Amino acid sequence: MEQTIKYIAISDLVLWTENPRDPIDVDATDQDVVNRAILDQNAKWNLKRLAKEMGDFYDFSELPTVVYIKNKPVVYDGNRRIILAKIKHKLVSIGNYQINVPDIPAQIPCNVCAERIALQNVYRKHAESGSWDPLERDIFLHKFIGENKSHYLIFDESTNGYISSHPELNKGFVRKEVLNDKNLSDLGFSFEEDRMLSAHSKDELIILLNDILNKVSEKKISTRSNRGDILGVLDTRTKDIINKNKSAKHRIIDDLGNASSLPQHSSIIHTNGLNKRTKRVKSNNIVLFGGPLYLKSGDINNLYRDICEIYDYYEKNKIKFSNSFLSIVRMSLRLLCESASKDLGNSKIDNYISAYSKEAKSRLSQDAKTFLSNLNVSDNTLPQLLHTGAHDYSASRLYEQTIGVSILLGAILSISHGKK
Repeated sequence: MEQTIKYIAISDLVLWTENPRDPIDVDATDQDVVNRAILDQNAKWNLKRLAKEMGDFYDFSELPTVVYIKNKPVVYDGNRRIILAKIKHKLVSIGNYQINVPDIPAQIPCNVCAERIALQNVYRKHAESGSWDPLERDIFLHKFIGENKSHYLIFDESTNGYISSHPELNKGFVRKEVLNDKNLSDLGFSFEEDRMLSAHSKDELIILLNDILNKVSEKKISTRSNRGDILGVLDTRTKDIINKNKSAKHRIIDDLGNASSLPQHSSIIHTNGLNKRTKRVKSNNIVLFGGPLYLKSGDINNLYRDICEIYDYYEKNKIKFSNSFLSIVRMSLRLLCESASKDLGNSKIDNYISAYSKEAKSRLSQDAKTFLSNLNVSDNTLPQLLHTGAHDYSASRLYEQTIGVSILLGAILSISHGKK
């Protein structure tokens, strides 16, 4: 049979690392997935809300969908419920995370089926119900159903994640009415297999992307305003670029760098023509570790100095590195934290962080506190953020969050290992 109901122990169930909600490294463990769900950087998991919705007990009418992969029962649908079950039975660690989990039996009935059936069930429940965003849907169709990549997905990949880095663009109406094939062609883009080409230079492309983002963010184009007319609402300078390059040869797009922090070239002029939005500038305080640390001599100071030297070289020679380099920085921050923790006799970084985080936060400037708050970097999330840094997750490549992690860690190190 392609489907059957089978009771499986919670301890045997394996969380799906390729869950379209928030895919991570295929070799990640259940603990890695739980860390990711607790961190919930993109508000995809909402574990506390699910636990509250479940009430006092586990509902057997909602069966997890399970596929046996290499003799292991992998949960294709129902991962959030199984995470709660693993938390309930203390099969994973949640650090300082607080959550009230309903009663869940140690064994539960599961819908065990062939992978083909499981994928159909997952697609029907999530893609067609609207619980996935457009990129998640397109990625699933390509990766698991075998469809060709959509131009919307290729656009995101070719611009180093410009859509996925800006949720305003990862909307159904943007996919259908703003970044559709006709508009992309009119904007100066074309496609060859899984690559996007452009008639514009790198600087021109950044101006164009930021102008599109600004117009969507400010609802100058929406389901109610200028519907589908992206060309009509763009700034004059952007239109001039498009018109100038209409006959230009299309080329493969150069590396744009970190899509989440592209320079904002265009200022927005309000309709009265008098007030201009201030150009975004990089805060002088947003630097690795929040600035130089003055640590007592020893292995911790040596490691800290080595990380700074490597990072300084990266900053001066970014053109030589891919975006994946920030994963190395994140791994080094975890190593530094673990080393400092062990130096003080703590076997777990959670204990080390909780011992110094309150005083560390009190020493930060208000700007630094606001910066960390916006990035969800706190004493509660720092262990998970450092843990994800030990793996090649896409979250590990987020530039500003990596800086945020280093700032809070730096404040802690200044207390635990600072010069007296």
